[in-house]
Amino acid sequence: MKNIFLVLLFLGNVGTLVASQDDTFITVRKAFRSGNSARLAINIPRLQGHVLESYALYYQLSLQLEDPDVDVDAETVRKFLFRYRGDLLADKIRGEWLKILGKTHQWELFAEEYPALINKDTEISCYSLQQRLYVNDSDALHEALPLWFNGQDMSESCTPLFASLITTELLTKEDVWRRLRLALEVGNVGVAKHINQYLPKKQALNERKLNAATKNPLRYLGKYRNKIKTRADREVILFAMLRLLRSGLDRAHAYWPKVRERFSHGEQSYFKAQLASRAAYKLDPRALGWFMEAANISTPVLLSDAQLVWKTRAALRANNWMTVLESIEAMSTREQQAAAWRYWKARALKAKGKTAKANAILAPLSTEHHFYGQLAKEELEMVIGILPKSYKIRTEEITTAQQLPGIRRALALYRLNLRIEATREWAWAIRGFDDKRLLAAAEVARRNKIYDRAINTANKTMQLHDFNLRYLAPHRAVMQDVLKQKELDEAWVYGLIRQESRFITNAKSSAGAIGLMQLMPSTAKWIAKKLGMRNYRKKLVIQVNTNLMMGTYYLKHVLTLFDNQSLLASTAYNAGPRRAQQWRGVKPLEGAVYAETIPFNETRNYVKKVMSNTMYYASTFGHRVRTLRQRLDIVAPK
Repeated sequence: MKNIFLVLLFLGNVGTLVASQDDTFITVRKAFRSGNSARLAINIPRLQGHVLESYALYYQLSLQLEDPDVDVDAETVRKFLFRYRGDLLADKIRGEWLKILGKTHQWELFAEEYPALINKDTEISCYSLQQRLYVNDSDALHEALPLWFNGQDMSESCTPLFASLITTELLTKEDVWRRLRLALEVGNVGVAKHINQYLPKKQALNERKLNAATKNPLRYLGKYRNKIKTRADREVILFAMLRLLRSGLDRAHAYWPKVRERFSHGEQSYFKAQLASRAAYKLDPRALGWFMEAANISTPVLLSDAQLVWKTRAALRANNWMTVLESIEAMSTREQQAAAWRYWKARALKAKGKTAKANAILAPLSTEHHFYGQLAKEELEMVIGILPKSYKIRTEEITTAQQLPGIRRALALYRLNLRIEATREWAWAIRGFDDKRLLAAAEVARRNKIYDRAINTANKTMQLHDFNLRYLAPHRAVMQDVLKQKELDEAWVYGLIRQESRFITNAKSSAGAIGLMQLMPSTAKWIAKKLGMRNYRKKLVIQVNTNLMMGTYYLKHVLTLFDNQSLLASTAYNAGPRRAQQWRGVKPLEGAVYAETIPFNETRNYVKKVMSNTMYYASTFGHRVRTLRQRLDIVAPK
């Protein structure tokens, strides 16, 4: 009895120490975030032996590296790198140090440390190319050239490379114009002004005119359309037309004939392709005709992958399988390998009667566990609803995973509700894991109720799978009580929640959506009123029962609005009922075509995953088998 008392006393003291050190860690983290190095230094000794001690030491060294008044020698940094070799924080410190070495042109040290860096960004990559130029590596500039063709702002570390490209004439004047147009296409006027400096002063854009075209494109066009004398004038007019196009297809299309003859055939084709792409994105049936007009001009522009993607989607909505096939085959090899384009290419081949070629694409695709893998399986008329046998991990494999330092740090960070740091630590810890170790780590996450990591980790397996981990179903007893009242498909609701929150009860999106079913505050307030909830408070939405009750009420609402079509209801749940309605076609649409042609990237990916999840949940729950195509149904016209 005495021994038991001593053990309990010891465990109580350990628990108190951990809690105290946790509080100290939060204090240290706050000191780091506020740049208070003195407060940080005072508290660091109190974290000795704590699982997150390395974070405190990282905070201290990171602040010292940032401080111009502190001279951190290479030996100090290397001691940290050696002590925590292989850890995420060592890679972070190495990256921060390399940026300082690059900025101060300490190229010998840079060259020694750069090969060990795992997480490389553009800033460090440009410093690496600078270092190679310093040692006369002739290939460095050729590798730097692709960085130029980007409409976004680039790191200052890339600027010397671009200057060298100009000096050596590897970067031509035409290349400068090309990047200028890329920047103006995406509306990055500040970037365009920076690029403009690489042109001779007499040929460069007039920045006053560029500002005027940005502010009021229609007024600018009215004032300057008959005063086009130089290429710079034409580029600003084209930019004004693109700005007009963003405000409305019809306005830009109607105005184009007034300026068209001022442009070369290549420039005419360029604008027509932009018009067609925008029309395709807006699901306007004129898109394919405009793509054809752009191609038929004597000097046609080559469409980018992004434009070919929307041309393909326009062709899908028009049921034009010939154009679907042609557009996909015009994409880059990399783009063609996307699951969507493999599937639709096979469908186009089938439509042309080339079944053997189609099946050669569908067969490998059908082994992949996602939306298009499921559709491919159905095209091949394979048995659906039967999942591969799950691999069951052994207890010792789970124990080993739980004892890994990176996993222990991640769990500690999750315990402290530092989800961003925890997720990064977890992702670093499992990198390079084989299937068995991934499943063991996923089970550790499940046991700790970190459901998002459990699902995402189990999702990574290639050969050995556990679909009960991939498709977790927590809160099922509560859910079934709620679903009985709403008469909703359990598999579909779980498929939606998996995509919304990965079952994190206090999940909060950047837009403000809350809880398991990610309810926006305004929607939750509307639902509360409809349900007659008295004393409703925003905090209630995080509670599991309340969130499920309110979320399923809204789900039932949108399902009823859209004639019990789960595809449209899923779309409405994410993007709103008005958009789900707008995105219908002028003719009946196959559900998979509707899903593929949703304009918003987020909603398009969301809907596909929800519908795919539903299939897997139906299987793991042992529900009645329905094909994915049956679930997607035919979407009636507007």
